[in-house]
Amino acid sequence: MIEQGRNPSPATPAEQALTLFLAYLEEEKRFSAKSIEAYGRDVAAFMGFLAGHLGEPVRVAHFESLTPADLRAYLAARRRGENRLGDRSLARALAAIRSFFRWLDVRAGITNARVSLVRGPRPKPLLPRPVGEAAAAALLADAAADDEDTAPWIAARDAAVLTLLYAAGLRISEALSLRGRDHPLPDALRITGKGGKTRLAPVLPVARDAVAAYVALCPYALDAEGALFRGAKGAALSPRIVQAKMRALRIRLGLPESATPHALRHAFATHLLAHGADLRAIQELLGHESLSTTQKYADVEAERLLAAYDAAHPRSGA
Repeated sequence: MIEQGRNPSPATPAEQALTLFLAYLEEEKRFSAKSIEAYGRDVAAFMGFLAGHLGEPVRVAHFESLTPADLRAYLAARRRGENRLGDRSLARALAAIRSFFRWLDVRAGITNARVSLVRGPRPKPLLPRPVGEAAAAALLADAAADDEDTAPWIAARDAAVLTLLYAAGLRISEALSLRGRDHPLPDALRITGKGGKTRLAPVLPVARDAVAAYVALCPYALDAEGALFRGAKGAALSPRIVQAKMRALRIRLGLPESATPHALRHAFATHLLAHGADLRAIQELLGHESLSTTQKYADVEAERLLAAYDAAHPRSGA
């Protein structure tokens, strides 16, 4: 509990209450610094709006009498102006404000159930952002290429990990969960993914060969229960190293920031679909619980085809 004297009263100025709220998030909820900064920014913006909306300095007592119309007026105001927010940012801001109201209920006895009646915008689900087939090939080739600044075994390791993401549709965590006993790779890997869901991931010869090339060069003994992929000092390879490698590759190849390791998993699904694979088969390969999740890849392919049509058809834009 926050020590006595740090709970707001109805007369407490809103800015002081916000300071206490952020201290609660840090000390009791153990939120990260970035999360606390985001909560503070969203709630402070709401308080700043209320000061003008109500025409007087805001105190804790004001939050008890606010109506859904007041909150909707704030959301509408944030949609306008130079610093207008999109649907996702508005939904995040509303979540922060509701969290603040729940804290006020517990710490100050200020209850306002009416704010829960306000529904924020429903952000459109983000479509996966895969890399193209040529970009995927370039990434894998460049990862494996000789580089005077990179030891050959590390280049082979990076190429093997990225190949597994693209050729088998693995997540980074899944690729790095492989043990020494998994080599040589079988025709299909039994992978335990999110939620403990198990699936079979077929292993293409190109992935098997990439892992074999890495193992042949790796200077560390790969015991059966130890990590298959090792860092420079022999410990289990960190996902951050894979992410950093991908970042360096995309800069070198001039690819967009969306070219992340997970984009290779997206590419695995999208490229299968483009070449005629069944959507339900892709669902099984990715380990998705719901077909609606996999459907996003069909939406990506449809969006790509429409963009190509729009760019190439002689009557486009006529």
